[in-house]
Amino acid sequence: MTGSGDEAIQLRSSGLPGVWILQGRRHVDGRGAFEEVWNERDFHRVGINHQWVQLNEAHSVHAGTLRGIHHQIRPCAQTKLVRVVHGAVFDVAVDLRRASATFGQHVAVRIQAGDGRRLLIPTGFGHGYLTLEPDTVVQYLVDAPYSPEHERGIRWDDADLAIPWPLPPTGPILSDRDRGLPPLPRR
Repeated sequence: MTGSGDEAIQLRSSGLPGVWILQGRRHVDGRGAFEEVWNERDFHRVGINHQWVQLNEAHSVHAGTLRGIHHQIRPCAQTKLVRVVHGAVFDVAVDLRRASATFGQHVAVRIQAGDGRRLLIPTGFGHGYLTLEPDTVVQYLVDAPYSPEHERGIRWDDADLAIPWPLPPTGPILSDRDRGLPPLPRR
């Protein structure tokens, strides 16, 4: 599912099945830059055939803000296409599919505004990120609407996950909800 170099979007495997790092083509000149964030034809050409139903945007005022690790369960499980509009993040996807050979494994990618990079996170994966700069804005498309009764999460600092978060010396800024999330369930 990788592109030949001529496509508007390039795919790179993250090392976990179904999680893809996407690189868009950016056009830069004296006025600034232009990039197609979503083009159905180009994405279908590389095998991404989702019908996006919602666009979410989160603004984090401070560097060191950690959001996640969140996911939704069926029938409202979501595939996400994540990008950074302003600032930078350490973005993480965790395989939560209990029958998967990669259950509990994660991939982490640095994404910053203007780099054209996106992360495609399929259903069955948890998602979280740590902001690396102040005033970071993250957008993500989802293919199922938000449903509070189907929302779940796991602890960001679960020792079994061993995620190497690049935390500030003071630790992360967390919501009360994220602070109280349970650890990774056992198989």
